[in-house]
Order: sequence, then structure tokens, then C-alpha cells
Amino acid sequence: MISIQNLSGKKIYFASDFHLGVPDAVSSLEREKRIVRWLEEIRHDAHSIYLMGDIFDFWFEYKYAIPRGFIRLQGKLAELADAGISIYFFTGNHDMWMFDYFPKELGVTIYYDPVVLTTEHHRLLIGHGDGLGPGDTTYKLLKKIFRNRASQWLFARIHPNLGIGLANYWSRKSRITNSKREETFLGDDTEFLLVYCQEMEKTTHHDYYIFGHRHLPLDIPVGNSRYINLGEWVHFSTYAVYDGQTVALKSFEG
Repeated sequence: MISIQNLSGKKIYFASDFHLGVPDAVSSLEREKRIVRWLEEIRHDAHSIYLMGDIFDFWFEYKYAIPRGFIRLQGKLAELADAGISIYFFTGNHDMWMFDYFPKELGVTIYYDPVVLTTEHHRLLIGHGDGLGPGDTTYKLLKKIFRNRASQWLFARIHPNLGIGLANYWSRKSRITNSKREETFLGDDTEFLLVYCQEMEKTTHHDYYIFGHRHLPLDIPVGNSRYINLGEWVHFSTYAVYDGQTVALKSFEG
């Protein structure tokens, strides 16, 4: 659980699914620069920043090597953390293999599962969103394998040139890389994260449910609560901001 008692007039920002690295180096770099501009714009009133997974289309930390690139984002995160802004990174299905590089080098806290964020007035359940809700049993099994320490140890034995090269090859086959159009809403009964929120609300009340993963900016009532999906930055450049009273979805640079 993360507890914040007083925002002191500042705001909490949430963003996810930057998918840096795809579909090609040129567009990824342009997106990275846009993200850095967004981070610079919000720094004046940011209490904390939550990066909600799939920030990278692939990430694996070897003991002495990390994937090449993304240095502008890393530098900006370190700068903001040094300035006293708390930054939290929730791993997604594309960047679940994060270990101690971000905490040690950038001052960014890593979370691997959803957590409850409480403020003076609200209770929020936040996470990336992968593996939640009904269905997708194949991925849920693969997630257990990928998060197994033995599997991670075995992958780390592969030379970085080969390991990262193979992973980048597979990431180019991801749905966001190959989508010819934007994602579409599946409906109240089959939108799996919405179903998850509805089931959670039957037993434990949360004022807000904030997730990524679906690549759609969504704001849907769940009883007296709201399900917010953050969208992604390939098509939308959307994010959410909490000011202590409510959560609003916004778009950066149109």
C-alpha cells in the first residue's frame, strides 16, 4: 500500500504504454522526446509520477548491461527524482524483467503487482492490468514462467547481443506494433479489466481503478467508482491526473 496524506496543492500523474523501441528507431525517438516534454511540463506541480507498465516494448536487465537507447527518458527521470518528485514504475507484460537498475541508478521505485494507493479522500487500486480479469489463460501461464527466477537466470545466461536481439525481434510482432487501427471497446461484459473492477467492487470498495495495458483511454463508472484506462502513446498520448478531488483523463500535445 502507498499512503499519501497531504498533496500540498500538487498533483499525481499516471501514464502507461509508451512502448518505446517500436515500430522503428525514428518514431520511437520522436515519441521519447514527446514524453520528455510532457515530464518537463508537469514537473512544476507533480507530487509523484506513476509509470504504469509497458514503458518499453522490451526490457531485460543483465548484471552489467541493459537495452540500448532511451537515455533521454532515463536522464529526465533521474533529474525529476533528484528534484524530490517520487517516481513509481509498475512493470508490464513487455518490461516485467526489471530488477535493480532503475532504483539504484535513477531513484525510481519498482512495483511488480497492483497496489492500493490511499490519499486523504480516496482509495485507488492501480497497476498495469495484464493477467487480471477473466480469460487469457495462456498469457497467465506464460507470465508465471517469465517471472520465475529460474527462467530469468537462464535467459541471463544468453549473451546480451543475442538475448536482446531475439526479444526485439519478437517485440516487433506485438499488437501495438502491427495494429492498423486503434483498439476498440469490447463491451461491458467482455472488457476484461472492466469485469475485474466490477468483481473487485463487490467485495472491496475503491474510488478509482487505474490501469494501462488495454491501449484505450477509458473512463467508465463502476457503481460509485470509476475505471480509468490510461490509453497509450503511439496513437493517443493520454495520461491521467489526480488533484486530490478527482481523476481526469487528458491528452498531451493533441
